Amino acid sequence: MYVLELAGQDDGFAVAEAATAASDVTPIAAGLATARGLEAGFETLAFTHRAAELIGLTGVTIESAVALLTAAGIDRTGTVAVRARDVRSTTGIDTQAAERALGDVLVERGFTVDLDDPDHVLQALFAGRDGASAVESGGASPTGGQDVIDPDDGVCALGWLVAETDRDFADRQPTDRPFFQPGSMEPALARAIVNLVGAGPDTTILDPMCGTGGLLLEAGRVDATPIGGDVQAKMVRGTRENLRALLAGPWHLYRGDAGRVPLADDSIDGVVFDAPYGRQSKIEGDLDDLVADALAEARRVATRGVVVGDRSWAGAAERVGWTVEATFERRVHRSLVRYISVLR
Repeated sequence: MYVLELAGQDDGFAVAEAATAASDVTPIAAGLATARGLEAGFETLAFTHRAAELIGLTGVTIESAVALLTAAGIDRTGTVAVRARDVRSTTGIDTQAAERALGDVLVERGFTVDLDDPDHVLQALFAGRDGASAVESGGASPTGGQDVIDPDDGVCALGWLVAETDRDFADRQPTDRPFFQPGSMEPALARAIVNLVGAGPDTTILDPMCGTGGLLLEAGRVDATPIGGDVQAKMVRGTRENLRALLAGPWHLYRGDAGRVPLADDSIDGVVFDAPYGRQSKIEGDLDDLVADALAEARRVATRGVVVGDRSWAGAAERVGWTVEATFERRVHRSLVRYISVLR
């Protein structure tokens, strides 16, 4: 079993994305989840920081963490370092004191501490409970810890670091691209959306309303082949400029209506698009009809989809035959909430 340290503030959304690259993902505390296994593509996740092989769960005190580590079997050799975190500052734990105390346990077990280049890193993750559903009061940890865990107090998860996600998208902003328009989606969210639709090696992902190409860029960066379309020639030209400058792999663009996609039935692995926003969009005709037609075409060419908008398009998706697996709300600022629906 593994413990995942989640990113952002919306654990439901982070867990949904993590489930595309890990099995049986279950939230256990604010910013933490467990998983039964890690799969290909874990390093591309946007809203997970890292994964550790779980030693156990215990109460959210340094003493409980020390007791758990002292009782644990450790089948490894080499140098070690301890990294303690107060996840989202929810517990008030003195992380330096935790690192010293847990380091002392490891030294007593015969390990040498190397803070610069250790062979193994012990993660000590202290988190408040904030709506987590797993580890019921009075239960033991799933890997043998004996402390009673009070859901109102929090959880400490100990584990050996095994994987970290690639955070290079955090340094890329839409304003840094050759072609930029206000309202462009931030790269982290774009990465999560293409992960939710199943983008990866040997997949083809379509965005029929590609705008400045942010979703296409992130699909290409996880080794999918992106195909983009837009009815506006300006957007197609700008996206072409962005993809040429920022994407190494193959990609394809066309100019056309999202309701008449020039692709064969069932020829695409997934479709993603950020629908026009009602107050800001400059479109001809009715927005409801436009999105309904785009959703119908998406279902014709693919079996998976994600639609984003400033309102929920889940009902429209269901009316053209999609099953809505989940809908998430992500606040951008006071006057804008993005609704993200995952479709099958």
